[in-house]
Amino acid sequence: QVQLVESGGGLVQAGGSLRLSCAASGIIFTWYRVGWYRQAPGKQRELVASITGGGTTNYADSVKGRFTISRDNAKNAVYLEINSLKPEDTAVYSCNAYWAPRDYWGQGTQVTVSS
Repeated sequence: QVQLVESGGGLVQAGGSLRLSCAASGIIFTWYRVGWYRQAPGKQRELVASITGGGTTNYADSVKGRFTISRDNAKNAVYLEINSLKPEDTAVYSCNAYWAPRDYWGQGTQVTVSS
């Protein structure tokens, strides 16, 4: 059974930092592109960062310079460092592991940024 479990969310003041984790089981994580998505209330889900098995990263323009995605294939984990948090970063953050046609999602972790 494949599971992706996110952790590390919480309530933080603007300007603060968080480190989100996505732990996978049941798959060989190295083979998957992993993305962090977020969805704020009333908004569409958006991809904020992704990383390939080889370590190539991509970021949404809105988070460049503040978010850093990394992975530890030995631990079957992907991380998202979030710095200089803004109230508009408030959302449910979910990780996705994709290796066509396999597509897996975690349940998400809430990030709330207070002004």
